[in-house]
Amino acid sequence: MTTEARNSHPIYFVGAFATGGLLTFMVHLNGELARYGNPLFSSWTAHGTGIIAAVILLLVVHRRRRPTVGKTPNAPWWAYFGGISGAATVILTSTAVNSPLGLSGTLALGLAGQVVFSVAADSWGLFGLPKRRPDRRDIAALGLVVTGAALIILFGRGAA
Repeated sequence: MTTEARNSHPIYFVGAFATGGLLTFMVHLNGELARYGNPLFSSWTAHGTGIIAAVILLLVVHRRRRPTVGKTPNAPWWAYFGGISGAATVILTSTAVNSPLGLSGTLALGLAGQVVFSVAADSWGLFGLPKRRPDRRDIAALGLVVTGAALIILFGRGAA
C-alpha cells in the first residue's frame, strides 16, 4: 500500500467498498436479463440504461468548467476502448452467473482475475501505469485472494 493510500480520506475507502456491492447487484441483474433473453441483450440493456443514468447524472451535477490556459492533453488512443472490456465483462458475467458457479463463484473468480491482472499491469507498466515491482505483501495478498476464490468455488454452497 502506498503512502497516499494510507493517508486517503475514508470516503474513498467507503466508496470503493460500496462499488463492490453495486457490482454484485449489477452482475445479478444482468444475469437475470441473460437468463430471460441472452447475454448480448443483457449487455445492450445494461449499457443503454447506463447511458441514460450517466446523462441524468451529468445534467444534475455538471458545472461549467472555467476555461483553462493552454491546451489540455489528449487521452491516449487506447483509453477510448474501455467500453469493449465493459461489454465483454457484462456478457461473460451474465453467462457465468447462470452456470453452476452462481453469483458468488462468478464474483470470486472475477476478483481473482482483477487482482492477478492488476499486479501484472503494475509490474509491467501496462497502459501507461508507472512500473511498480510487487513486494511480498502484494504476492501474499494475491495468494490469499486466489485461495479464497478457490475455496468459494470448491467448497461453497454451489460446489458440485
